[in-house]
Amino acid sequence: MKYPIKILLLPIEALSPAPENSLLYRPVDPQAPENIDLADSIREHGILEPLTVTKDRVIASGHRRYAAARVAGLDKVPARILPFESDDPDFVRLLTAFNQQRVKTRDEFLREIIANANPEEEYESLLTERAKRSEVNHSLERIELREFKARKQISRAKLPMLRAVIEILNENRKYWPLSDRQVHYRLLPYRVLRHASKPGSTYVNNRNCYNDLTDLLTRARLEELIPFTAIADETRPVVIWDVHQTPQSFAKREIDGFLKGYWRNLLQSQPNHIEAIAEKLTLEGTIRPILRRYTIPYTIGRGYASLDPRHKLIERFRASGKERLILLYLSDFDPDGDEIAHSFVRSLRDDFDILESDIEPIRVALTRDQIREFELLPVMTAKEGSSNYDRFVERHGDTVVHELDALTPAQLQDVLTHAIDSVLNIDAFNAELEHEKEDSAWLSGVRQTVYEALRGLSLE
Repeated sequence: MKYPIKILLLPIEALSPAPENSLLYRPVDPQAPENIDLADSIREHGILEPLTVTKDRVIASGHRRYAAARVAGLDKVPARILPFESDDPDFVRLLTAFNQQRVKTRDEFLREIIANANPEEEYESLLTERAKRSEVNHSLERIELREFKARKQISRAKLPMLRAVIEILNENRKYWPLSDRQVHYRLLPYRVLRHASKPGSTYVNNRNCYNDLTDLLTRARLEELIPFTAIADETRPVVIWDVHQTPQSFAKREIDGFLKGYWRNLLQSQPNHIEAIAEKLTLEGTIRPILRRYTIPYTIGRGYASLDPRHKLIERFRASGKERLILLYLSDFDPDGDEIAHSFVRSLRDDFDILESDIEPIRVALTRDQIREFELLPVMTAKEGSSNYDRFVERHGDTVVHELDALTPAQLQDVLTHAIDSVLNIDAFNAELEHEKEDSAWLSGVRQTVYEALRGLSLE
């Protein structure tokens, strides 16, 4: 905004420094060497650039010239008079505008941004961004509660099965939370009775037994016999909004975590672009720590992957600049699991024009050799209704199938780690790890610099 300004010669004693100036910028030290030099220049040449003051004689621009003029012994100084007083809403904004070309410290720069921020505009921006991220459009219908339904308590006949479940959870504590399906496969070798007084109720791999287990896991958590943190259903994600009671708590958390989320691309020097594809969302908690260690992107297909994940994978591959794509597959050993991996690669070739010679698909799990190695129980047969049944039987010679969940979390992690190491240039990967350590030290120095700059900013 432009203002009509007139220049007057004013008594220096009539002028006052703006209190906001010392809050935004370093206080002017009249005895600082640069101010002594300025005072000497003013004695010789006078004030060449007038100060700018409000109608009530508060300085908007020229605090250093004012301090140097006092040191030089001047009685009067030239000043432009703004057509408003210092309590005007525009004053602070104009104060920072006069300092646009001034060399500022980092904390001065931050305080200047805060001073110029319009709370209404910033809040409107915050709400707009929040709405973009969380917009939901539902018609609302009230849910009417019907009769009370008490859940049955765990009977004494279920205790042998419960003890086996607790033992399984304790043995696999480092992999918590487990899915119901993972507990199911760990429970099969126990040959435990579902009902202690019924000799024919041995726990086996069928729908009725599985349903009994899920019901037991539910009741055991409700009765606090096993912790809720031990079991999770990854197929039903929950979203918790990252909210704060005050802006101070948010600022403190962000500052405390400033530059601490850095990940170096540990695969950038690899000759090939590597990604992983998993058929089941329930296994994400097991494979994620391994893939995170190598910074390998992964896609959870939940059966046949849709077009969008395939398109995004191709975009990542092309952006990498690498000539070859290595795909690590994790799927069930059954007719559909066999076809899922094949159809994914076929789509990359036929739908996205990726040369077949540029793709290296590798079945990480589940394989026939792993079934033998880990002595997985032959407790399922292929569904004859599957369109891929005949091809599977022709290829593997029998109808016995196994799910990925049949591997223990430790076995699956070992299998995945071995597969990754076999396709990785280990020397290049280790060199990136050393660079990441150097990066961390550099970021620590940046963090300290910023912390020093923010030290004067109160978060209380």
